[in-house]
Amino acid sequence: MRIVLIFMMFQQLLMAGVDSLTLNEAIQILQTKNLEIKAATLDVKIAQQDEQSISGAHWGKLDFIQDVARSNDAGNVFGFKLTSREATFRDFGFMDFGGQFPPDTPPDSLNYPDDRNFFQSKLRYEVPLFTGFALSSYGEIMHSMTKMKSLKKEALVNEKTFELRKSYYNMALLDNSIKNLSTILTNIQRLETTTQSMIDVGYAKNIDLLEVKAKKGNVERLLGQMNSNKTLLYHYISFLLNQKTSNIIVPNSEVPMPHLSDESILSSNLDIQKATTGLVIRKSMLSSEKASYYPTVGAFGEIATADDSFLGDAGKHQAYTVGARLTWNIFNGGSDGSKIEKSKLELLKMQSQVALAKNGVSLQIAKIRTEIKSVNEEIRSLNAELELLDAIYKNYEGRYKEKLSSINDVIIKQSQQIEKILQLQMAKNRRNEKIFALEKIANTKGHYND
Repeated sequence: MRIVLIFMMFQQLLMAGVDSLTLNEAIQILQTKNLEIKAATLDVKIAQQDEQSISGAHWGKLDFIQDVARSNDAGNVFGFKLTSREATFRDFGFMDFGGQFPPDTPPDSLNYPDDRNFFQSKLRYEVPLFTGFALSSYGEIMHSMTKMKSLKKEALVNEKTFELRKSYYNMALLDNSIKNLSTILTNIQRLETTTQSMIDVGYAKNIDLLEVKAKKGNVERLLGQMNSNKTLLYHYISFLLNQKTSNIIVPNSEVPMPHLSDESILSSNLDIQKATTGLVIRKSMLSSEKASYYPTVGAFGEIATADDSFLGDAGKHQAYTVGARLTWNIFNGGSDGSKIEKSKLELLKMQSQVALAKNGVSLQIAKIRTEIKSVNEEIRSLNAELELLDAIYKNYEGRYKEKLSSINDVIIKQSQQIEKILQLQMAKNRRNEKIFALEKIANTKGHYND
């Protein structure tokens, strides 16, 4: 077993120098390769395109319209000729009567014209001049939606970074626990050798050796479980980074307590920022609803040419039209007023949610700080207890050699050591998670000195 442990340590030392990821390197990979973060990045880009589409509406639109038709309908044929500026008196039927116009006699040339082709090419530009502030309100809404998507992406990056850091520190704690258990295993192996020697000279019984071997098997089982947990952690880290990861450089197992004031945490907290952005969206939505009380004004201009062939005599057959339109809804049954009142209520609700978010985050901060303080005391106590148990075990081991205590006493003290090591690991895990949770609430940025 000792040879196996030495081989594993040697293998880790070799691997540490080859493609080993530090935590900061892993965080950089996470931000570029994690699939969920990639999807969130695309959501932000989609929101940016929506924002640009609203912004572009201020500039109006320019359309090219090409009509192609053929008809022998009297109205259409006469209209085609007028549009292409080619109508003659013959088209009115004057020539059918030699200048005389008998009453109630239909002109055949007007009512039954020959088939005619019609090609009209038109450029039309339309621009909104005033929309009752609706367009500007929509623009503010879409800008805030882009910010909201960015905040959601930032929160996701924060969450995944939290999971990655926790995995790295859990790995460090596992390594530390494996190291302590390996020391205990070495002690048991030494005790096993001592017990065998004492049996050989008649100072111990076989049952003593069986107890030692049972304890050794228990420690080896715990070591196996911890190594399996390390393998699972590597799988999870690989999932987060979206790439195969089999070796990392673990940080110090103690996470430094961040120096963050409550005010700085509240100002950078993402939940509060999202609630505040939601409030801005509600204010813009109220402004957009109020736009229904204002008239809308738009202008347009177009230039066209028409002929019985495509672009035939285009310069000669040109025509233009310019104009403007004002639309003002005077009455619609009071539905506009109801929509505005609803928006006002939604705004009041959102203001309450912002206040609730701030109070909720303040409560979380106070709770986490209290929990960190409590677990720090627990870790200090467990370290002291473990140090005492180590000294007691060595004392009992020496007493056993002198036949002043039984092997059962030694095993009990060793079991207490193992239990305390596991308790210490769990306490350190809790402390790390609480500190990570505080940093996540604070939305800490940049590299970590881990």
